[in-house]
Order: sequence, then C-alpha cells, then structure tokens
Amino acid sequence: MNPPQHTVLAFSGGLDTSFALVYLRATGHRVTAVTVDTGGLDPEQRATLADRAQRLGAEAYRLVDARALLFDRYLRYLLYGNALKGGVYPLSVSAERTCQAVAVAEVARALRADCVVDGSTGAGNDQVRFATAFAVLAPDLEHRCLIRELGWTRAEEAAYLVRHGYDEWPLQARYSINQGLWGTTIGGGETHDAWASVPETIYLHGPIDPGRTPRVLTLGFHKGEPRHADSDHAVALIEQLNAIGSAYGIGRGIHLGETILGIKGRIAFEAPAASILITAHRELEKLVLSGAQISWKETLGALYGSLVHEARFFDPLARDIEAFLASSQERVTGEVRIRLEPGRMVVEGVRSPHSLMDATMARYGETASLWDGRDALGFTRIHGLNQGLWARAAGGIDEKN
Repeated sequence: MNPPQHTVLAFSGGLDTSFALVYLRATGHRVTAVTVDTGGLDPEQRATLADRAQRLGAEAYRLVDARALLFDRYLRYLLYGNALKGGVYPLSVSAERTCQAVAVAEVARALRADCVVDGSTGAGNDQVRFATAFAVLAPDLEHRCLIRELGWTRAEEAAYLVRHGYDEWPLQARYSINQGLWGTTIGGGETHDAWASVPETIYLHGPIDPGRTPRVLTLGFHKGEPRHADSDHAVALIEQLNAIGSAYGIGRGIHLGETILGIKGRIAFEAPAASILITAHRELEKLVLSGAQISWKETLGALYGSLVHEARFFDPLARDIEAFLASSQERVTGEVRIRLEPGRMVVEGVRSPHSLMDATMARYGETASLWDGRDALGFTRIHGLNQGLWARAAGGIDEKN
C-alpha cells in the first residue's frame, strides 16, 4: 500500500481552504497547511488560523510572515513605478498573491512534499498567479486547484463540512474581502453592477466623519524608499499609514478593468498607505527627475504593473524594468508634506538636496539668471522653426492640418 500523499495547502482559513483541508485529509492526504501573512493579520487572527488548521485535521501548520519580503521584492518596484492599474488601483492583491505562492512553493520544496494545493476558483485571476508561480518554482510538484477541479458550489462545500462535523463558516457572505499590506479589496454585492454605487459601510472604517480635524504628515524618502522614524523597514510605515489614512477615507475607490482571463471585472478597494506613498513619491520625483525620466517612468511603471497584475512577474522583462526603476531612484531623496482631510489629501510641499528647482536661479514667469531676453528670443524663434518649415512646404496650414 502506498503511503499517504504529503500535500502542502495554501491556507487562508476561509470556507474554500477549510473545505479543501478536510477533503484532502478525507481522501488520504497528509496535509501541511501554510498561511502566508502579507499584511492584515493581527496576533489574535494568527492564533485563530493556527487553531483552525489543527481542528480541521492538518498534520502540521506553518505561518510565514512575508510582509518584509512583500515590500522588498515586489512593492518597492510598484512604488518606484507609481503603478496604478487603470490610473486608480494600486495593485493591492496582484503582488500579494505571487508573494504567497512563492512562499508556499518554498515550504513545499523544503518539506519534500508530493503536491501543492491552493483554494482558487476557476473564475478569477488568482488561479493563474498561483499556477504560474508553482510551474516556475516547483515544476516537479503536482499542483491542484481543488475548488476549480471539483466544481462544487460554496453551499456544497459548507454541507460537506457540516457532514464532517464542522459548521462554523457562513454559507455565503455578501462581500469577499481581502486585506493586505498594500490595501484591501472588496468584491461582491454592488461591485457586480458597473452602474451601482458602493456604500461607504463596506469599507473597514465605515463612513467618514466630515468634521474630522485635518492632519499634516511629513514623509521621508531615501533613494525612492519610504523611511520610518521608528523602524529600519518600510513595513512599519505602511502599517501606520494604513491606520492613519483609513480614518480619513484616503485611498478608497473602484477599479473596473480587464482580468487575466479576458473578461471585465470590478472591485472596490481601500489602500490608504499605497495612495499616500505613491502620491508623495510622484511629487518628489517631479522635483528631482528630468522630464524625459518622468515620461519613460510612467510608461515602464505602467508596464511593470501590468506584468505583476497579469501573472507575468517571472518574465525576464520584469527584471529589466526593475533595473531601470531602481536606477531612476538614485536621486529620489527628500521629504514631502501632505495634508489629510476627510475624503482627500493635498500635497503642501516638497524638498530635496537634489532639487532641480532652484529659486535663486530662476523665477518662473519673471526673471532668470541663466539667460537674458536676447537668449529667450533666439530660443523661441528656433523652437518653432520646424513647424514653420512644414507649413511653408505645405503651402499653408490650418488647425486641422
């Protein structure tokens, strides 16, 4: 008789992965449940997950704290590139899922497991992100996407758990909420209707007090990386900004866009820290980078965000773009002052030792010490010369041609 298959399960503790754990154990698997903390878990929640995995019959349980890894390997480049999908969404889940898949694959390989399982369904982006990471990092392991494979409804999963003596999970929540370091995403309910508005009550902090006193923050950056006064790592600052910003309703929005599978998807999101940091970082770059650098960074930052979102993180192009983004941050050092008000934020000021805006050299619209009026006259004549030649060769030109 063959020994039981050793399976590593990516375990979130929700209905799908709880069902998967019980089902795998009932069908002859030795299960090691692995939770990868990429933000959003407090000590009580971590303890609850460990207890749940044990009660569901896991042979072993591991919690991997991947918050620092998430920033160091993924989020820093999304921040360097000011990546916002569709111009609004800071890719809260995209990098997180890849990071989780990498961590689960590493545990599986270390344990010499036979199989790795995730709880993705057949409808969303996560199935592709997990599958891609496992194919790249653990091609010798069997990979099962159990929920997709069985095709069971959540009602059937819940009934299965009840038959096996477990009945603590609700049949179907109205909203699916994923909370992580780079933000929280909310799906379900009104997000399924592109015309429907999303109630403020779905956000973690709920409706915002319009009378809340404004707060001014001064954020420091060193070579593009945010700095925290009380910690050597950006994670502490991100967690603090999430707490501060959520009280003001900062970073709330709706993203409507293309899924990896090619259909349209719509989610609500709340990403206070990501929104604050990207806004501040972009403003500092305006002060210290050249116009050409900023222009190409916008293009390559958006491309990098798309690679991460579309489960193409392991494409060598991503490493090339990371090298460019890291190089672009050499002078992105300074401070940004931001004012938070209920429902909005305003950049009040920015300063850097590498500032390209020196008030002693020029006053925009008035005088300049680097040139005089004759230089300006010559420049303006030459600047429009090619357009004048085009018009002359065309025998005249109008606004349409």
